[in-house]
Order: sequence, then structure tokens, then C-alpha cells
Amino acid sequence: MPGGRLTQQERRQIAIGLADGLAYAEIARSLDRPTSTITREVMRNGGPAGYKADIAHLATERRAQRRKQAAPRRQVVERADGRDPEAVREFEEVFSGIFMGQGLSKMPARALASLYSTDSGSLTASELVGHLGVSPASVSKAMSYLESQGLIGRVRDERRRERYVVDDGDIWYQSMIASAAGTTTLAEAARQGVSSLGPGTPAAVRLENIARFLDFVSESIVRAAEQARDILHSKR
Repeated sequence: MPGGRLTQQERRQIAIGLADGLAYAEIARSLDRPTSTITREVMRNGGPAGYKADIAHLATERRAQRRKQAAPRRQVVERADGRDPEAVREFEEVFSGIFMGQGLSKMPARALASLYSTDSGSLTASELVGHLGVSPASVSKAMSYLESQGLIGRVRDERRRERYVVDDGDIWYQSMIASAAGTTTLAEAARQGVSSLGPGTPAAVRLENIARFLDFVSESIVRAAEQARDILHSKR
């Protein structure tokens, strides 16, 4: 059944599809499942590179057992915005899993996903502590890292409280520009290696090709970011 739990055989098919380089949508079609189900399954269980079908199946059974044991004590807290708490939680889990797959550690990824699931695009440190169920120190460390990467901003609200924000104008634009700058730095380092290893040698040729590739990618990122910048400010 498309709406039921994934079977162990389906998980093995997912693993085969990932090994063959198939996109989540292709795997989902072959199993008659929503793409979101496949995305959530993979991100919950090691990401595209680390997904193991049997381990994923066992982990899911253990999670289900823990939920069953905790069910009598669990109390669903209604959200002020009226959204389904379970649906929001699942979205945040999938979104944070994608961030983790792109290199963020768990706590910054969870915090960033939490910010993106708010209408205001902002939360205070205490709100994050309550939402994530972690210590203030964990939140402080995670937000400092995200801020250092240009992924969030920090503002003061009308009550003079500090708020972490993701809906702060050009954060994504600045992040892309910073990424391009990092790529350019890598290209320059590769090009410096050409003279150190001797022009014309196999190693130097390899590095020169890498530098040219990275230059092209960096320039393309900057050009695309400039062209698409207005999208960040569009209203629907």
C-alpha cells in the first residue's frame, strides 16, 4: 500500500536505486510511493551515501517500538499557528536531514530547519531551546556556527530580545557569494600548485584542469546569484 510503512524489500530496492544513481523521484515511481517518503527514509538513515536497507529497517522497527512504549506518556502540543504538529515535525526532520547530507552537523541542521518552518523566519534562543529540547549551550554553539557560515542573521525585536533569522533579505544570496569565493580560493591554490609541481607534468596538468573547472563554477555561481537575486524578495 502506498500509504503504509515501507517493507524490508522496498528498502532493499531503495538501496539498489541509490547505488544505481537514481533520483528519489525515480525510486519513488518504481515503488508507487510519494517522493517525500523516499527522501525522508533515506535522510533518516544515513543519507544517499550511507543508506543500508537492513540497518534502516531495523532502526525503523526500533523507533516504532520506542514510540509505542512512550505513547501513554506522550502529549501532543497544539501549535499556535494551527498546523499539524506531526506534519511539521516530519518536515523539519527531512529538511534537517538534507542539511546534514550537505555537511552540517546535527544540531545546526535541526536549528536551521526549525527557523525555516516558522512564518516569521525567526526564533529566540529560548524558543529554540524549548522547541528542540536541548540545552542553551547547544543552541548557542549551533547558532554561532550558522551565523559564521552566513546562513542566519541576528536582529533585536521590539522587546530588545535577540532573534535568529533566516528571512533576512540576502542571506541566501550572500551564502552563494561566499561559496563562490571559497571555490575561487581553491582554484587559486590549485593553480599555485602548477608552478610547484612543474608545468607540463601530469600532476600540474591535473591541477590546472581543476583550477579552470573551479573558476568556471565560481563565475557561474556568482552570475546565477546576481540574476536570481530578486526571487528572494518576491511575494506570492
